[in-house]
Amino acid sequence: MASSTTTTGQIIRCKAAVAWEAGKPLVIEEVEVAPPQAMEVRVKILFTSLCHTDVYFWEAKGQTPLFPRIFGHEAGGIVESVGTGVTDLKPGDHVLPVFTGECKECAHCKSEESNMCDLLRINTDRGVMINDGQSRFSINGKPIYHFVGTSTFSEYTVVHVGCLAKINPAAPLDKVCILSCGVSTGLGAALNVAKPKQGSTVAIFGLGAVGLAAAEGARISGASRIIGVDLNSNRFNEAKPFGVTEFVNPKDHNKPVQEVIAEMTGGGVDRSIECTGSIAAMISAFECVHDGWGVAVLVGVPNKDDAFKTHPMNLLNERTLKGTFFGNYKPRSDIPSVVEKYMNKELELEKFITHEVPFSEINKAFEYMLQGNSLRCIIRMEA
Repeated sequence: MASSTTTTGQIIRCKAAVAWEAGKPLVIEEVEVAPPQAMEVRVKILFTSLCHTDVYFWEAKGQTPLFPRIFGHEAGGIVESVGTGVTDLKPGDHVLPVFTGECKECAHCKSEESNMCDLLRINTDRGVMINDGQSRFSINGKPIYHFVGTSTFSEYTVVHVGCLAKINPAAPLDKVCILSCGVSTGLGAALNVAKPKQGSTVAIFGLGAVGLAAAEGARISGASRIIGVDLNSNRFNEAKPFGVTEFVNPKDHNKPVQEVIAEMTGGGVDRSIECTGSIAAMISAFECVHDGWGVAVLVGVPNKDDAFKTHPMNLLNERTLKGTFFGNYKPRSDIPSVVEKYMNKELELEKFITHEVPFSEINKAFEYMLQGNSLRCIIRMEA
């Protein structure tokens, strides 16, 4: 690892996996990483993970393509140096970069009910730093774009201080790095938003990593029945270790899945959490909760032209519909305590990690994800 005493204020040359074109294999390149500017931090990345969001924007299907770019947003690392104005981080601190931030000054950050920072909310179209509109990455003077303010597929990256969670240095970064995005999103959707009570029934729509994290949250909450809903029946066995007790494949029934769940549960589940982004699944998740007290939580991101349609009586009959962003966790204030849940053995992370590859083989992580047999693949930045 480069010594911060010798690299502070200097350009660092390191390896990064650069996406030059949509859908083409990443190329390990030597890049130049500029020093952090005001309110920025340069981080040595030790472990990173591949999330479906990286794949989605790498494929560039349905959004504005922005290349060349360094992807990656689930990671763990160590602070190498800090820019002016940074007071709560110092070289050597262990951190998790997060795709959304917490400036601690805007109305959202000051609210106990919101984590949607005005300054640092996710912006997938921005490929530069907000401080000066410039990239901190370059190759032979040519700028390389950032991704969601993190760009962790690089041995060093520069991140706004508000997008870094300072964590327990004893926490293993190769495990807790997956708390930067998907696992925290699903876990928080259950613990912070749905809030199932002891002995309650919960339906989870979509059993990918986010849905399984939601199931984990329901399990931690003491739910007695956790019904997994997925179009892939093979996922039931994979979901059992996360607390899923029953499984429904909508394709196996000739009636809407919300009716199937209502019949299974005597009128509907107490809570449902939708983790697919499918508008049909969102409607089913809402309509399958029990009248009078049922709460449905939407996590998945729909297509931009989708519209949610349900009869108003479903609301008037005292069903509640909620949305959530990053599990309602504030990155700097809350993620350190999620790491402590793992350290205290309240939260199991190992079962989310299905593969591990060295940085030189990062394209294998994309293959695993595209084959559909990977929850999280850990990428070791050092051999």
